[in-house]
Amino acid sequence: MTKFKNSSKFFFYKILKLICFFSPEIATRILYKRRLGKKLNLASPKTFNEKLQWLKLNRYKNNPLVTKCADKYAVREYIKEKGLEHTLNDLIGIWDNPEDITWEKLPHKFAMKCNHGAGYNIICNNKDKLNKKETQSILKKWMDEDYWIKTIELCYKNIEKKIICEKFIETEDGSFPFDYKIFCFNGKATFIMLCTQRETKKPKYFFVDKNWELLPYGLDFNDTNSFNKIKKPNNLNILFNYAERLAEPFPFVRADFYLDNEKIIFGELTFVPAAGYDDELNNDSSNNIDLEIGHLLKL
Repeated sequence: MTKFKNSSKFFFYKILKLICFFSPEIATRILYKRRLGKKLNLASPKTFNEKLQWLKLNRYKNNPLVTKCADKYAVREYIKEKGLEHTLNDLIGIWDNPEDITWEKLPHKFAMKCNHGAGYNIICNNKDKLNKKETQSILKKWMDEDYWIKTIELCYKNIEKKIICEKFIETEDGSFPFDYKIFCFNGKATFIMLCTQRETKKPKYFFVDKNWELLPYGLDFNDTNSFNKIKKPNNLNILFNYAERLAEPFPFVRADFYLDNEKIIFGELTFVPAAGYDDELNNDSSNNIDLEIGHLLKL
């Protein structure tokens, strides 16, 4: 059964890629229906997911600045242009092919990723235990993939593929730092998706406003006990300021940062969270968060 599903998925995306060549919009409609089980309204988009799909097919399609900033390596130049070079994580290495990686020169801990999509991450906290052959095989698989076709995110299509390695970021107790994902609508930082317990298999996601008040979004909003243990960052206003500086040219972007003690470290810019197919926005049928967040974005 698993083999059949994998084959079915393989052929689906082969056909989808062909359709996308002729019409990205039709391909997007097909994938939206498959992922969310409903038709996509592009004529008059209202929900957050719908508006993200509209941006993908219009404002963000063949947009050189969006492509540059979606590229997890090229975005570093944009960060410098915005006067935020001091927030960049240390760059250890960059390669065109996995075979070119000089493993013996890498530090004991590091973070490695491909620049042309999402989820292409290898976090190594002990190089001695890293299976380098297996890791190289994974990287080769990722580098051979055209990530953009999985989600019809055309901003990834023309990225020159690279493998980059950056400094491993950890807290004093050896855990992963919190991830502050700041949602910016029409240049204004509005709320944060705070990601905690990232080193576990069950990370938590809390949505908070600019006053550090918990918002009723996502699946973890009822876990107030866990949220109340999290200290509000002293430099929260600076985080919002940095996010708005980066978001200024875009109708929507999510600016991701980490905090190393109180040092702000840039993560990435995300133009279409969950590729516009987020089925976890609503926590119950009577509270349409997708629509509520959609109202914040003016096209």
